[in-house]
Amino acid sequence: MSSDGGGSQMGVAGALGLSVTSSVAIVICNKYLMSTLEFYFATTLTSWHLLVTFCTLHIAQRLRFFEPKPIDAQTVISFGFLNGISIGLLNLCLGFNSVGFYQMTKLAIIPFTMLLETIFLSKKFSQSIKASLMVLLLGVGIASVTDLQLNLLGSIIAVLTIAATCVCQILTNQIQRRLKVSSTQLLYQSSLYQSAVLLITGPFVDKLLTKKDVFAFEYTFEVVVFILMSCGIAVSVNFSTFLVIGTTSPVTYQVLGHLKTCLILSFGYVLLKDPFTLRNLAGILIAIFGMGLYSFFSVSESRKKTEGATLPVNTQMSEKDSAPLLGTKTSPWQESNGVENFDDVPRTAKSAFSRQLNP
Repeated sequence: MSSDGGGSQMGVAGALGLSVTSSVAIVICNKYLMSTLEFYFATTLTSWHLLVTFCTLHIAQRLRFFEPKPIDAQTVISFGFLNGISIGLLNLCLGFNSVGFYQMTKLAIIPFTMLLETIFLSKKFSQSIKASLMVLLLGVGIASVTDLQLNLLGSIIAVLTIAATCVCQILTNQIQRRLKVSSTQLLYQSSLYQSAVLLITGPFVDKLLTKKDVFAFEYTFEVVVFILMSCGIAVSVNFSTFLVIGTTSPVTYQVLGHLKTCLILSFGYVLLKDPFTLRNLAGILIAIFGMGLYSFFSVSESRKKTEGATLPVNTQMSEKDSAPLLGTKTSPWQESNGVENFDDVPRTAKSAFSRQLNP
């Protein structure tokens, strides 16, 4: 393996590790906020997360930790608003559907993402990759899906949620690749617009879901401390979301998201003594097996592409979405003066929040 390939592999591994660690950490913080301190305003909290992320990155670029790169206004505004809308839709989806149907909605994101990339981006997914993802989805479904109660409004919101989330994650990947911007630069340019959408709509969405007013909540010292902790961790969550999608693919990010689901279920049982059954255990084991298969086949395909040095560069790049969880592929941002690359939609800490809103 070349030194560049080794560096890329370590970078991908670091991005994945940061994504998992920060997501689990924010679940712990938000669980205490919502379960113990009864601060249930997830959408408003997410808007604060994004605002703090923007302010942190603004200070970082002023201190020369990274160089901001302008992106045309239409692209960054559209991207930011679409991301903000997708976060709001995820919370609405949970609010208007049963927990089981919400989990099914999340499971549907992987196949729908693959469908969109196949149709519009001409991406190819091998039968081995498809089979391993089916095993993964089966395991996560067994572990996390409980009841399936359908209603018309909830179903419409679920469809819109799937579409918006998939498009946002694909755009995150494509914008970084085609405009040659790093994940840090893209997050810096778009986070303010995402925050603006949620700052305006968040209080209304939260009141619709919780029947409580975020402005009438009693903000004790303890609540403020945990909100600040949550915002600080969210910077890592948002950063790692963009980083994972930029260095791998939207499909790989979704696979990682299901790994987080399994870890959170396990964490809840071991440390928080949440209810845990043999069904949960069987589902987690099947999901881990599916993730192992996905990583194995992805690594094998990446090595074949690396060995096929005679292939045109464009052809090799078009196969990016078979990227493994710990693959050997070269990051597209190494072509951009070694700019640092950037990750739940992860994106944001929305998945961590939504799990805490479960009835």
